[in-house]
Amino acid sequence: MALLDDIISQVDGVLRTLSGLESAQRKNPAFDSADTQLSEADREHAAGLMRVNHTGEICAQALYEGQALVARDEQTRQALLTAAKEETDHLVWCDERLQELESAPSILNPLFYVASYAMGAATGLMGDKVSLGFVEATEDQVCRHLESHLEDLPEDDVRSRRIVEQMHADEARHGADAMAAGGVEFPAPVKGLMTLVSRVMTQTSYRV
Repeated sequence: MALLDDIISQVDGVLRTLSGLESAQRKNPAFDSADTQLSEADREHAAGLMRVNHTGEICAQALYEGQALVARDEQTRQALLTAAKEETDHLVWCDERLQELESAPSILNPLFYVASYAMGAATGLMGDKVSLGFVEATEDQVCRHLESHLEDLPEDDVRSRRIVEQMHADEARHGADAMAAGGVEFPAPVKGLMTLVSRVMTQTSYRV
């Protein structure tokens, strides 16, 4: 019965996530940053990058929830759900910025969500230590993406930069917390494969 309740709760969460009905628990980091007039090219580029970030948060939330569903230790489960909740903040902030940039999330998000959820559950079944190691490896990839976006965003796009900076701080903390909780370090070849997979997501969600 408890498992059924978890599944029903997570189905509700999926629908809220993909429909944009979730709300942030924390204030948008860009709340006190003035918006600037961007050129059309810069606006479209910034929107593409924030669309990638939005999709990345969809994937991260799905991964954590898939892992939490099959976690063996309650402390691990709660840590994963807490991280997923922070990813919801990121998701809302990115969505708000996309609206300001007169753009929209990727139409492929439902597909990315399902694939990420399945990957999270499959990883979780390998044990909590592997699951936590996967969190660290994933967050390492995300931090690299966010660092590249901070270099690539238009210099005048302060609002996007504030959001990405806070996301980077949160993701780095998630990875460190996972390792401190007993996660195992993933070998370089596995991280390399994860990089290739994330590159597919990045290139597709930037455009659609």
